[in-house]
Amino acid sequence: MQTIVIGHRNPDMDSICAAIAYAELKRLTGVKGVIAGRAGNTNQRIDYVLKKFGVEAPALVKDLWPRVADVMERDVISLKEHSSVYDAAQLIEQTRMRGIPVVDANGRCSGLLSANKVLQHLFPPPSVADSARIVTACLAKMVETFSGKVVSGTPGCEVGEYCLVIGAMALETFQQRVERYGHQNVVVIIGDREDIQRAAIGMGVSALIITGDLPASDEVLAEAREKGIVIFASPHDTATTMLLARGAATVEQKVDTEYLSFGPDTLLKAAREEAASSGQFIFPVIDEEGQLVGVLSKSDFIKTIPRQLILVDHNELSQAVEGAAEVPIVEIIDHHRLGGIHTDSPILFWNNPVGSTSSIVTMCYRQAGVEIPKAVAGLLMAGLISDTLNLTSPTTTAPDIEIMAHLSAIAGVDPATLAAEIFSVGSPLTTLPAQEAINIDCKDFSEGDVRFSVAQIEELSFNNFYPKADALLEALSEHRRAGNYLFSALAVTDISTKNSILLVQGAEELIRQIDATPVGPLQWELPGVVSRKKQLLPYLLQCVQKMEPAGV
Repeated sequence: MQTIVIGHRNPDMDSICAAIAYAELKRLTGVKGVIAGRAGNTNQRIDYVLKKFGVEAPALVKDLWPRVADVMERDVISLKEHSSVYDAAQLIEQTRMRGIPVVDANGRCSGLLSANKVLQHLFPPPSVADSARIVTACLAKMVETFSGKVVSGTPGCEVGEYCLVIGAMALETFQQRVERYGHQNVVVIIGDREDIQRAAIGMGVSALIITGDLPASDEVLAEAREKGIVIFASPHDTATTMLLARGAATVEQKVDTEYLSFGPDTLLKAAREEAASSGQFIFPVIDEEGQLVGVLSKSDFIKTIPRQLILVDHNELSQAVEGAAEVPIVEIIDHHRLGGIHTDSPILFWNNPVGSTSSIVTMCYRQAGVEIPKAVAGLLMAGLISDTLNLTSPTTTAPDIEIMAHLSAIAGVDPATLAAEIFSVGSPLTTLPAQEAINIDCKDFSEGDVRFSVAQIEELSFNNFYPKADALLEALSEHRRAGNYLFSALAVTDISTKNSILLVQGAEELIRQIDATPVGPLQWELPGVVSRKKQLLPYLLQCVQKMEPAGV
């Protein structure tokens, strides 16, 4: 079972650092299969912190929709194209599979061999029983099927079409039958009837199978060597030998070349819908290079997905990685409002109104009695600094202040120095297009039937904002349209003066409720507002609640 510790979409510093730190705590306490994940790209500030403390970025998890690769059988059982029906029958018996993929020499799937096709070959219906004696096989493989041995000559490995004839008849009748089938492609199965044996050799048949482990006379062996005819000995009686020899036929002619297959990344829901209307019992899983990498049976669709989630820095599915609702959520570590998430079973849910999720993760280390590694302490400092503007935000609590001192002592880093380094790195307004800038730290919210988004960009001043205001408003409008939101908001925060400028694109009824001081078209000044969680979101929710019902 894989456990992914992951923050919200468009992850910020706290989200990334908390995920890494909590995943490390799980590993240090003996939990297997835990990884840190991220639901979006990092930014320059996050990259700076990760590099400073020598930690790799979490694995990018684009979505968690269950895929074929999650449930397919990876230990692929398959047959080569030139395998025998006998081999196929043995494999079906051993595996209890109702169908087996057939691959070429390069491992590419060329078709499916069903158990029914094997059964039809071994036990043909009366209407085609006479033609069942014709097998496409190689003589070297044929002797293996009846556990025989070579008495004379060297059987070839090339595949050919052979007619199996039992020599249990009068000599004249036998000769007529061999002539009818074309003696050069005939394999005669016979007991110790020397007259039939010598007649077959004289007619130049391809091979002679003497059954019952009966010996061939010196005269017969000499004549066979002279004619270049192979003689096999079978330990079985004639009827059994005939049945087994037919199993030497290659599966290539019995393969269904039209079949339904899936790629490993095919969504499981889509695969289930296609498979439900198919008569196949198994479905090859083929990668982009055409290689057979797995097989899927209809029973695999009810398997449990081997993945579970621990959410950090959020508890609303609207903010979670795509497909999170399809995966069990086993823990939540967060410091935001409750978002109405529900789970099938009780889980560990630690929600604490401190300044950052990094603060809560620090508490988790303490509660577990685990010493915080030096690099992890540095990351947790960065998460706390980013979310509380180095303890100056109104979201800062007494525990945050004490935790910062504790982490600083472990990491050997001065908080003020680290804060200056972080906020001086890469302004999103100057390094990113407007559309990317508004998504770098954007969260979705729901209030009743209303859906909206709130993004935030932190800057050292408003100098980079003013030239880009129009582009940001245009990007907000497109973001609102694409997400079908009631409104989309962006707060550009000056961390030096602790003020913000609010930009909003949305329904006119919502816009009318904003009573802040305008500083431009669809732009308002918000003095002293730096926290999206504690200040901006409650204010926007009040605006929503003041709207007329018809406007909502």
